[in-house]
Amino acid sequence: RLRALNRLQVILQHLKMSKQTNSTAEVLLEKKGGAGIITLNRPKALNALNLSMIQQIYPQIKTWEQDPETFLIIIKGTGGKAFCAGGDIRAITEAGKVGDKLLQDFFRGEYRLNNAIGTCKKPYVALIDGITMGGGVGVSVHGHFRVATEKTVFAMPETAIGLFPDVGGGYFLPRLSGKVGYYLALTGCRLKGRDVLKAGIATHFVESEKLPALEKDLIALKSPSKEKIADLLNSYHMKCTIDQEKEFVLDEHMEKINSLFSANSMEEIVKKLKQDGSPFAMKQLETINKMSPTSLKLTLRQLREGASMSLQEVLRMEYRLSQACMKGHDFYEGVRAVLIDKDQSPKWKPAALEEVSDEFVDNCFKPLGNDDLKL
Repeated sequence: RLRALNRLQVILQHLKMSKQTNSTAEVLLEKKGGAGIITLNRPKALNALNLSMIQQIYPQIKTWEQDPETFLIIIKGTGGKAFCAGGDIRAITEAGKVGDKLLQDFFRGEYRLNNAIGTCKKPYVALIDGITMGGGVGVSVHGHFRVATEKTVFAMPETAIGLFPDVGGGYFLPRLSGKVGYYLALTGCRLKGRDVLKAGIATHFVESEKLPALEKDLIALKSPSKEKIADLLNSYHMKCTIDQEKEFVLDEHMEKINSLFSANSMEEIVKKLKQDGSPFAMKQLETINKMSPTSLKLTLRQLREGASMSLQEVLRMEYRLSQACMKGHDFYEGVRAVLIDKDQSPKWKPAALEEVSDEFVDNCFKPLGNDDLKL
């Protein structure tokens, strides 16, 4: 009797442990009904993606894609504040300072994951509730469906930290209507709630509190096709009345955005903003003047080239750019100023657009031979 009791206690203890370790896992991967569910589970870090999460999600997506019993994939975040606020920039910064291999591994892994989502044969539904920036955009925007809520805050804020809007930004941003993508990429402008839908980043808009019910209904679908999933999402979307009457926040500025951000060079964009002189143009000029001049030039070229590339070509190009930024000065300085010391006054080198030579920019785009990203 006693031994059986002991054994039971051991088993219970083990179950308790496995439950605990599971809830503290940084990413939860579960199968419910016909749905594979990815839950980003670092609420304190706003679900920022680190390498170990990427390395768990990628093979799981590949497995579900091949599994005849998995009909769709859902990705969401925990904690109520963020879907995913980006990549784990601090870890990358630390690695960069000591020349760690993480600098290659992280970007390689992240971009391979973005590509897996972009090419996934199973319908992929991202519930982008809360902050969705940088790397969080990368694990949502390339999938079939993106459901925004009134809590969604979208941004690609990379030019402020000496980086560029990566994770396939060179693919999806220039494909947004007019020059909106260029504007969002260069200024880091934030879009909220229904505006994320109106900009073409989200495909559906649903109340935040309805997401658990939506998820339940998605899981309950019997061997659903992409059309069935779309119908279900549409039915929730149609019922959502929040901000229905509100005009798209950028509507009144669209004409200006399209003309000001269509220039061929950063210097020309700046010149156009100065010449325009309107309050809107002056505000954008002020924002752009705070950004890394190197980042601005890399970003403009990334988007102009990415506009006619496949997602795979874009990710290869972005991998080259990521490695160039990791070797430079501005990324570490930007992270210091914005995330570490928080003094918000980075000292960019070079400090002016004119000092960032075409030759330097060309070099950042050069193939890396054997070190190029393989997809």
